Amino acid sequence: MAVIKEDLIKEVQTIIRKLKQISILVGSLLVVSCNSNMVYDQYKSIENYQWSSEKSIEFIVSSQDTISVNNVFINIRNNKDYEFSSLFLIAKIEFPSGFQVVDTLEYEMTDAKGNWLGSGFTDLKENKLFYKEHVVFSEKGDFKFNIQHATRSINDIEGKNPLQGITDVGLRIEKEKK
Repeated sequence: MAVIKEDLIKEVQTIIRKLKQISILVGSLLVVSCNSNMVYDQYKSIENYQWSSEKSIEFIVSSQDTISVNNVFINIRNNKDYEFSSLFLIAKIEFPSGFQVVDTLEYEMTDAKGNWLGSGFTDLKENKLFYKEHVVFSEKGDFKFNIQHATRSINDIEGKNPLQGITDVGLRIEKEKK
């Protein structure tokens, strides 16, 4: 009887191990399939969570695809030390030919009641912010994306320097789903 119990326990443990392996495999496949439209996704950390207005964040994206339609996002991670309800950015794209597009952007970081927007259950929030929609990279080569903050308090001419509480800045490019 004891031998049968031990064999049964070993068999159950083997089944549990196999189920864990299968669930890891399925989870990995789901992650890969959900990101199948991702072209580029990278973050750069902000040293000591203090972003100087003179310190721009640069991403270089190599593109050989001159046909696909893409959406471009700026991803911001902030912690509770971020003191504003919105974030102002200056974003620049430099094309391989040298042509540049510069945008001044404003993103809401809190709702009307002061609650943080974005995802995350801790003090760290992640915001996926639309930057450009329906973009076709019409030239082959390296596109330089440059992002710097331009956030200021009321009556502050110089701007908040350094800006506290931004932990990471990211750029994500996704192929538009058909």
